Amino acid sequence: MAATQTAPAPTVTPTAAPSPATTRSLLTVAVVAQPLWALVALAQAATRDGYDITRHPLSALANGSLGWIQITNFVLAGVLTVIGAGGLRRALRGTPGGTWAPRLVRISGIGMIAAGVFVMDPADGFPVGTPDGMPAALSWQSYAHFAAGSVTFTALIAACYVLGRHFSRAGLRRHAVGSRVAGTALLLGNGWAMGGGTAGTLTLAVGVITAMVWISSVAARYRKAL
Repeated sequence: MAATQTAPAPTVTPTAAPSPATTRSLLTVAVVAQPLWALVALAQAATRDGYDITRHPLSALANGSLGWIQITNFVLAGVLTVIGAGGLRRALRGTPGGTWAPRLVRISGIGMIAAGVFVMDPADGFPVGTPDGMPAALSWQSYAHFAAGSVTFTALIAACYVLGRHFSRAGLRRHAVGSRVAGTALLLGNGWAMGGGTAGTLTLAVGVITAMVWISSVAARYRKAL
């Protein structure tokens, strides 16, 4: 009777753990990305002739002879945000919210890139020489910019709330509250601006920058822990 041959067991190659050095580098990018956008935008807001942050959104800075600065700011910060989201994905892997928070941050980065590619129309006296008020008709590029902004804002708000759940489940109450406050600041600021509230562009800027800085601080927290 022939001997029965036993097939060799398949070889399983273990998945390599993410390199802490690479994760740290990606988180560094996440720390820098969105505050960089805020600093460049606010510096322009303080120095561009005719710009008034209580009347003009920060996106309006992409118009005029110096508009290339804000366009580059949007695209660069967006690319860095997309890259930095990879660090958050590694740092949050296997935790509550660890899948969706990085995804939402990445989506916000893609929205920023699109917001830089599609520039809103000049309006309400900026750049200097533009008539007061909104244009009678908006270009398709302006509509595309507003759509990109909506994607960015929605993703940032959702990311902050997901991080709130993440920190709640980890028992980090202060961080959970901070996440929800940041998301609510952007939610209310955007709603006030969309509703035509007084100084709506200022409240929107405050909300956007609050959410951006919070995402950066979360990345910094996990970078420090490595």
